[in-house]
Amino acid sequence: MLEGCVPWPEPLAQTYREEGYWNAEVLGARLARTPEQRARTALVTAADEVTHEELDRAADRRAAGLLRAGLLAGDRVVVQLVNDVDLVVLSLALFRAAVLPVYALPAHRTTEIAHLVATSGAVAYVCQERAPDCDFRLVAREVSDRTESLRHVFVAGDPGPYTALSHVDADPVALPEPDPEDVALFLLSGGTSGPPKLIPRTHADYAYQLRETARLCEVGPGSVYLAALPVEHNFALGCPGVLGTLRAGGTAVLAPAPTADVCFPLIERAGVTLTSLVPPLVPLWLDAAEWTDHDLSSLRVVQVGGSRLAPETAREVPKALGCTLQQVYGMAEGLLNYTRLDDPEDVIVHTQGRPLSPADEVRVIREDGAEAGPGETGELFTRGPYTLRGYYRAGERNRTRFTEDGFYRTGDLVRRTPEGNFEVVGRTNDVVNRGGEKVPTLEVEEHLLAAFALRGAAVIALPDPMMGERTCACVVPKDSAHPPTLRDVQAAFRGQGVAGYKVPDRLVILERLPMTGVGKVDKRALLASLKS
Repeated sequence: MLEGCVPWPEPLAQTYREEGYWNAEVLGARLARTPEQRARTALVTAADEVTHEELDRAADRRAAGLLRAGLLAGDRVVVQLVNDVDLVVLSLALFRAAVLPVYALPAHRTTEIAHLVATSGAVAYVCQERAPDCDFRLVAREVSDRTESLRHVFVAGDPGPYTALSHVDADPVALPEPDPEDVALFLLSGGTSGPPKLIPRTHADYAYQLRETARLCEVGPGSVYLAALPVEHNFALGCPGVLGTLRAGGTAVLAPAPTADVCFPLIERAGVTLTSLVPPLVPLWLDAAEWTDHDLSSLRVVQVGGSRLAPETAREVPKALGCTLQQVYGMAEGLLNYTRLDDPEDVIVHTQGRPLSPADEVRVIREDGAEAGPGETGELFTRGPYTLRGYYRAGERNRTRFTEDGFYRTGDLVRRTPEGNFEVVGRTNDVVNRGGEKVPTLEVEEHLLAAFALRGAAVIALPDPMMGERTCACVVPKDSAHPPTLRDVQAAFRGQGVAGYKVPDRLVILERLPMTGVGKVDKRALLASLKS
């Protein structure tokens, strides 16, 4: 196991091997073996279609090119690409070369990318040329100035002073053979207390996740999965997502945006059968479905996860889209819960499902430390064959987030029904769940204090019918005659290179912050005062 990662205890690992949860499969392996399988469409975009055979060849050439450029097995590479063929080809190439992708999100900017490079020791950064609000080549320059390990920058598009990703490819060569229990990739935590933590996922545990989620979701060679959300998210990557669908011999459709005007034509054209959404998108899709001329009849399942879906909205999905709703509650750290496709309507509407694997161990622990009974609220603890045993290079954090016997403390407050389904009711950690994007309040507070002359800052979540929650920054300026405006805050965050979803949605100027008896900001009192 890579230094800085926490392995599963050997007796437990042996159990997972013996019971078939872990096997010899590695990510990126060729699974289309017959001529018919190789000729099937693997990827669809608005402008292109790629067969499984063409995808395999492209991945082999890119893997060879990365090794020729000097990357070595075990090196880390921060990957930040939009949903397009390049992202899938690069991912498979990295898996085959035993080079480890660190998946950044499209919304990340200089602050987050520099953190990921520094924490992972990444030797390379792969990015787009630009987004409407950002030139990623400038991000690369700033990250190079701030970090020590970065040696390569590969750019999809005009590379400027860097290397064009399309020029990396080379004639195929013999590739390393990773051990199935080696780390294959890094996902990101929700960043509930400061910048995101790195989640190491092995070939064995992630391949099991792909197999089992595809089985549960009935994904096979005839399935067509629409990646509406960014593929760097675990949800769209492997639940079963793009990787699970390709592994099953199906087709992945890559949407550049999750909006109905972009996705509905792709659903009709490719015959999409399955897609994944976060709750804020669902009402927009339901409204659009009323007037669209596009044929959505191929759509069989819509997965919704990332935050809790309102029951009233959940009931409308089958009526408006003519498909089954599947609620998904999970985490990049591992544990995934699904409502089953044949569950009763009441279960699908009101719960977030039950564990994927029979080997998932879960405990619901009340505030007093006792095990919660059915219907009682408690924090969810879990361990299993695809749930991490520790974050990468995060010894101090691991001591607080994992029990001595290896259970991961999710920070989520849940109730368990007598049938074993979970209802997610809240969180113990201080985070704003903004449409599925986890906004760490501590990090936002630190950015505010760094940018303005403030006596104090507190960030809280305000309920929102569309996003679930929005971010409200409450600040006490030192100069009350010249307080910052929301526009000032937005400009400052952009100037610091902070992801857009972390910019406060609302700004409240206060004379003082309410405090608890031990001298901490009383956020409950603060929220109550704003609601009154």
